Amino acid sequence: IAPPLRALVIYNHNPVVVHADQNRMLKGLMREDLFLAGIDIAMTESMALCDIVLPAATHFECDDIYPAYGHHWLQRGEAAIPPVGESLPNTEIFRRLAARFGFDEPCFKASDRELMDDAIDGSHPRMRGMRPSEILVNEALRMSAADGRPLALFDTVMPATPSGKVELVSDTLAERWGPEARLAAYRPRAAKLPLSLISPASDKRISSTLLGLGGKPGEAPPLSINPIDAAARGLENVKRIRVWNELGNVVLPLIISDAVPPGVVASEKGAWIATSETGQTISALVSADAQADLAKGACYNDTAVEVEAWPT
Repeated sequence: IAPPLRALVIYNHNPVVVHADQNRMLKGLMREDLFLAGIDIAMTESMALCDIVLPAATHFECDDIYPAYGHHWLQRGEAAIPPVGESLPNTEIFRRLAARFGFDEPCFKASDRELMDDAIDGSHPRMRGMRPSEILVNEALRMSAADGRPLALFDTVMPATPSGKVELVSDTLAERWGPEARLAAYRPRAAKLPLSLISPASDKRISSTLLGLGGKPGEAPPLSINPIDAAARGLENVKRIRVWNELGNVVLPLIISDAVPPGVVASEKGAWIATSETGQTISALVSADAQADLAKGACYNDTAVEVEAWPT
């Protein structure tokens, strides 16, 4: 990288656990010439690598605006208690850092309420003439179409494409991400190992957040394998396995189930490193070099692995 990266701030993120190619990430963050500052409410694996950790305020200690995930509601929240100890909201930390660096743009001086109004256009019809900072804290705003009807795809909301339709062939995507993004196409799997690892989200946590009660790491998520693949590897009576590829290896409890098809194994993402005997989690097996056609993101569910018995 030119110029070289010499300092990094990690906030709202645990890259050691959730980023692809975990071992390379660890190596990069442990560089002696890299200064790391962290902002978090918990001592995560990423925070443990930081030279300085600034305690963040929780959502109980700061004002914020909250959208409903997958729904059309917007709600404003106010701090229920003052920040505990030396903790501060991220926005206040950034305001203070900006002042120390001499940044005087208005965004670095705006209050949290002003930032709410900057982030969401209060003049948009869905806001019904109300600025985000004006939403009552004991109510939620249901965003709707300009005529007041509920938002519904293909009825009151149309796709934001040139044709106004769902485009299976998209010149717009091709212009942005290259010709491969124009039309989704099947590409034969080219892998040296026989099993495809998928790492879905857990219903018990959000990525690496909320894994264990009281800051404890919790249990390692099991690996599920189809009975056919288990029998082919002599795993019928095995309780623990090692799943591996050229990037790393992870020891996990084993579940044999036809909930996953032959040729596929599955283990939930987001486990803390403390749950692993090898000091690696599922993210260690995912390549950071393989990129998706859209947005060039990591291909978490395109990971080839092998599985073998591990002594109990």
